[in-house]
Amino acid sequence: MIVITAPTGNIGRHLLPLLLEAAPTHDEELRVIARDPARLPDAVRERVEVVIGSHGDTEVVDRAFEGADAVFWLVPPDSSLAPADVWSSFTRPAAKALAAHGVGHVVGVSALGRGTPVADRAGLVTASLAMDDLIARTGVAYRALANPSFFENLLEEADSIREKGVFTDVVDADRKAPLVAVADIAAVAARLLLDRSWTGVEDVPVLGPQDLSPNDLARIMTEQLGRPVRYERQSIEDLRTTLVGYGLDEAFVQGIADMKQAKDNGLDIGVTRTADTASPTTFEQWCAQTLRPAVLS
Repeated sequence: MIVITAPTGNIGRHLLPLLLEAAPTHDEELRVIARDPARLPDAVRERVEVVIGSHGDTEVVDRAFEGADAVFWLVPPDSSLAPADVWSSFTRPAAKALAAHGVGHVVGVSALGRGTPVADRAGLVTASLAMDDLIARTGVAYRALANPSFFENLLEEADSIREKGVFTDVVDADRKAPLVAVADIAAVAARLLLDRSWTGVEDVPVLGPQDLSPNDLARIMTEQLGRPVRYERQSIEDLRTTLVGYGLDEAFVQGIADMKQAKDNGLDIGVTRTADTASPTTFEQWCAQTLRPAVLS
């Protein structure tokens, strides 16, 4: 039995079809935790067991983890709380349920940066790494998917790219760093969940095929969209002011700002890309398949 949290999220919606396709061959049963089962496609609801509720709820995870062999764990961001409170409030009930039900394997969505000089002041990333430690202390075999920033973050800039030909961030325009497509993260998660021969606790970096700078992204978007796109660097203070203006909790906003500052200071660049840590989807492919329809629709 594999339990999937956040099955309709960015990663979960790619992961669930992969597991459904493989489940008959691997003789696996699937269970999902969902606040709103109606968001699951009809064909999916017919093939999985659904536990209704939040996976941050003690009673919900206790029911969901009973009889489970493996869990896909993802903490959704909650902009009404400080980052440490978000990750810990969700994960503590799950950690107790993992131990109580003897769950053997957990694959979690985490971040790059462990062991770097800025890891302890990287906001959302620091909270995510603390989550990894909490899960590891339960005694389960644990794989933390150590991810850089997602290509999909640029979808938040689709309107600005369409209307102004501009996207923004706070990092240096020429700073190269790994980026990854969420579909590639889902593929790694599926492989680990289906083949549970692994033991112990490890990070599993998922680094995309190459490092790219904001200027590289602008060049590729210009080519793929057939219109000029440029990068505009934003100050941390301007970012903070904008996010607070959207009504986000100030502590959560500080967590985002600290994460962005840490990324500009090299948080994501300490892991060597190898055949094992690279993932296949290029930014060109992602632009053609995902960004272009969002911008030009």
